[in-house]
Amino acid sequence: MTGEIVEAGGERVNVMEAGRPDGPPVLISHGLGGAWFDWRHTLDLLGDRYRLIMFDRPGLGLSPAGRTPPSLRREVAILTGLVARIGAPVTVVAHSIAGFHAEAFARQHPVLVHGLVLADPSYESDLCLPNLRFAAAAAPVAQAAGAVIGATGVPRLLGPAGRRLAMRFTSRQGDDTSDDDVRAVYGRGTVIGAMIAEDVAYREMAADLAGLRERLPFPPVPLVVLTALGDVRGEDRRRAWAEGHAHLASMSPAGRQVVLEDSLHMVQMDRPDAVADAVASVVGSAG
Repeated sequence: MTGEIVEAGGERVNVMEAGRPDGPPVLISHGLGGAWFDWRHTLDLLGDRYRLIMFDRPGLGLSPAGRTPPSLRREVAILTGLVARIGAPVTVVAHSIAGFHAEAFARQHPVLVHGLVLADPSYESDLCLPNLRFAAAAAPVAQAAGAVIGATGVPRLLGPAGRRLAMRFTSRQGDDTSDDDVRAVYGRGTVIGAMIAEDVAYREMAADLAGLRERLPFPPVPLVVLTALGDVRGEDRRRAWAEGHAHLASMSPAGRQVVLEDSLHMVQMDRPDAVADAVASVVGSAG
């Protein structure tokens, strides 16, 4: 796996490649606070067939701090810049909050997209555009807070234990990522600040996507939505989560939903086979 810092959409992001250089391109985007090592088991199943491109959003993983605050506009610009480097069309695999970005990208740049795989994507309904926006103003504060916390050395010391604790609630498989890799990411104050900033921006991104849905259609490209229900408590909540994802799958006439009853939110760790099958289905579909 090779990595480098590249310019994309006006930002600097860490990009890592694996797999077949001449294979169909698959662009992978992780969820809030994620990193490349979340996808290792999925990559093992995909590497002999596809060109795999992973990237860390600004401030996350090994990427430098963002020049601009997180927003749907920024994330689409980054995806567009990366695809310009990779070559279109690409299959986009997006986990959790990155589902917002991937859908917005597909709606705004349909000719660049071969298809989408959304792994337990974030879903919100009935969101109105907020009258008061504070994510942009909060981003510098979050960055400063992250720097202060990082300077204490506590994240570097407790990062591995903190990740193992988090994985207990999001993956049945546990985590075998090395402590050195975890410290390289979560020991950075920049990452902590970026995670806080993205969390603050979440609802604004969701609302902006709702507005985009009213203006631009989703392209008729292959789409697979993987729904994890293993950590959704209560029948009403399970039904609502599954129905929301079914709605996402229905955006495309070539869309389908795969329900994973036992998988927790980190689908790429619990069910890498399901992610690999979805990628194969999408890439193998006619464009």
